Amino acid sequence: MIRANARSVPAIAVPNSQSKRKVSDMNEGTTYDLHRPLYSEEVEGSDRPVNYFLAETIDGLYTPYAFRTPADEGVFPFVFLAYGNGGGGLDWLSDRVRSHSHIMERLLDAGYACAWGRYRSEVELGFHRGGDLVIDRRQGMDLLSRAPLEFEDEVAIISHVRKHPQIDPERIGHVGVSHAGEMLFKLASQYSGLIQAGVACEPANHEFLDLTPDSTAFVNPHTQLRNIEEMQMVDAKQVRARINEQLALERMAKVNVPILVMGRDDDHLQGIFRVSYDLLEESGAQAEWVSWDHPLHGYIFPVRGEDGKIEVDDVQESAIDGIIAFLDRNLKSTNPSDSLVGAQALR
Repeated sequence: MIRANARSVPAIAVPNSQSKRKVSDMNEGTTYDLHRPLYSEEVEGSDRPVNYFLAETIDGLYTPYAFRTPADEGVFPFVFLAYGNGGGGLDWLSDRVRSHSHIMERLLDAGYACAWGRYRSEVELGFHRGGDLVIDRRQGMDLLSRAPLEFEDEVAIISHVRKHPQIDPERIGHVGVSHAGEMLFKLASQYSGLIQAGVACEPANHEFLDLTPDSTAFVNPHTQLRNIEEMQMVDAKQVRARINEQLALERMAKVNVPILVMGRDDDHLQGIFRVSYDLLEESGAQAEWVSWDHPLHGYIFPVRGEDGKIEVDDVQESAIDGIIAFLDRNLKSTNPSDSLVGAQALR
């Protein structure tokens, strides 16, 4: 539903400008070219910079993403990276590129362009209650049946990336952790053809499955919104008994891309992760399952420690190896004459 607009956008000020940032060479008063980066930064420990772009959302606002390619020349498959709930902006992205650079470096070395994206905050049961987003016209402008949701900001970013001259628009992947794993399911079920493969690590799919929480969840008396942070859904049989299985299967049936579902052995939502895979498989989708034993929620995104070094262990490296192998099977060309090669050969 993302439309192609010819509207020009005013030049945008860069927040918290630092010496390491280089603002694109725009003359004052000129319009901002959406296909050029807003600004660029060097990345600690890497010879590949990060470029910051803005993508127009369905409702005409702008959402940022931090984009990197394996080399200055060439056409590459692309992987969108997302973690958890939304909120934040350019400063959040800059910090994420610094603190979670390991997954980007692994993807770049494997020949993938990639980007961290930001999106609006989650709306409580917005997907479940809001229905499909319908766009009509009123007084010459768009009229929406509901406000866009956070996963539709991902749609905006990916649609923008697909137009980049260094990206193959038919080889797009999505890797999401926790709530962003559920966002992958929402996106894949609502926007067919946008991506060609997805990885959902520890997907918190309680809304997508229409799960009825048990007594381990409660309503916050101050906001009247549910608190499910410590909800205990370890057992798949327990989860299956508490979901709207017919609705969940209807939603799963709309997913037509391969998805790797990744669990975490001792996670309190492991039952949700497993049922998400089971229903995908039962609905006929291409689905794979793996679970790892690791103490970190979001273990596939190793973090830079206070000493400036990436804290990564063998389990995390093996899990990332599996992700890249999955992406290779589904996004890399089998044509030996294809120009897509690993980044090490390009440097």
